[in-house]
Amino acid sequence: MMQPGHIRGALLALLATLWPIAGAAQIPGGAPGGNGFKVGDGRLHPFLDLETRLDSGVGYFLDPSTPDPNDVSDNLSGELVLRVRPGMRMEVPSSRMALNASAYLEYVRYTGLLTEQSTYASHLEGAADLTATFNPNAPVGLILSDQLLRTDQTRNVALGAGVLSLFNELRTSVPIKPGGGAFEVTPEASWAVEFFSPVGRSIPIGCIEEVCDPLQVDNFDSSTLRAGLDGRWRFLPKTAVVLDTDLDYRSYFHGTSPNALLLRVSAGLAGLVSPKISATAKLGWGHNFGTSGGNTLIAQLDGTYLFSPTMTFKAGYYRTLDPVAAYGLYRDDRLFAEARTLFGGKLTLRGLVSVDLLGFYDVEDPRSDTMLGLDLGADYQFKPWLLGAVGYLLSTRSSSLEGSGLNYTRNEGYLRLSLVY
Repeated sequence: MMQPGHIRGALLALLATLWPIAGAAQIPGGAPGGNGFKVGDGRLHPFLDLETRLDSGVGYFLDPSTPDPNDVSDNLSGELVLRVRPGMRMEVPSSRMALNASAYLEYVRYTGLLTEQSTYASHLEGAADLTATFNPNAPVGLILSDQLLRTDQTRNVALGAGVLSLFNELRTSVPIKPGGGAFEVTPEASWAVEFFSPVGRSIPIGCIEEVCDPLQVDNFDSSTLRAGLDGRWRFLPKTAVVLDTDLDYRSYFHGTSPNALLLRVSAGLAGLVSPKISATAKLGWGHNFGTSGGNTLIAQLDGTYLFSPTMTFKAGYYRTLDPVAAYGLYRDDRLFAEARTLFGGKLTLRGLVSVDLLGFYDVEDPRSDTMLGLDLGADYQFKPWLLGAVGYLLSTRSSSLEGSGLNYTRNEGYLRLSLVY
């Protein structure tokens, strides 16, 4: 268990870090032209987030209540988690080359107050992204971007809980807007890689599948090449015909996961139905030319209702087809509803509920999962440089496969303080 002296030392170090940033943020007017450091025509904003999170499902660890020292708990273990996240954001507008960049490094400390063994799973997370837009207002532009992310929230829906993901994607696109912009076509290409590692070194009870064993997650390290062509024709002032096409080639560095060569094409309408309602409706098809095969109808239907200038509601349905480890492909039928409102220019309340019905393309052993998500939160702007947030997250997952790593309920409550200069 983490010693009290260590906790006090960590908190004192954190306060020592916060003090100079808070002091700088309180300088009247901040830097000339506003807060942040001037960079050309833009500004660089350092920030620091401090978060305390009570998490009922940080991972699977040894069960100290049993005499067997190798016995692992069959349930996700809870823990009080401290997260410290220093970072920066930069925006440099320009008619020739506009830059947007952000980066943060996050230390995730499992305190050991609820699960003693969890302290060994403390780790670093982080993210960095950079976007350069050349000739943003010209008929032909160029966008180059790169995103790097290390997180315990993996994009791979086939895997169980307790996995760290290291993801990087390099993307380029060429927006072409002839004739004033009523018609726009955008060819694009990207290359993404993702590597996995376990949060803990214990195998959950009942795990007989590779996808729920944290010790085998490196078998799913992958590379994805994507080429696409998107089009938009605004035939009415506020309504457009849209076309989305992309071709994904997914391969794996290790293991026996089947490669995928997935083509997706969809078309539809997007725009305003009324001054307060906007909607998107698209229909298409996805087909895998890889050895595992598979195809299905894909669709999108969503709408946003502007109840007032400070209150919005959004709801919709998505049906997607994507590459995935172990199975080759998976289908996701997603329903969601979201609401957001602003009170007094400072208090923001938000809520999101979603249901995902996942179907994995495995001829020998078909698998289906159901995921339910709930996200409730509130943000309050105390000062221009000080933001507080509180929230609750619920995620439940049930799978046709056995194993606690694929069947669980996770509750998270958090309190966050953000300082921005």
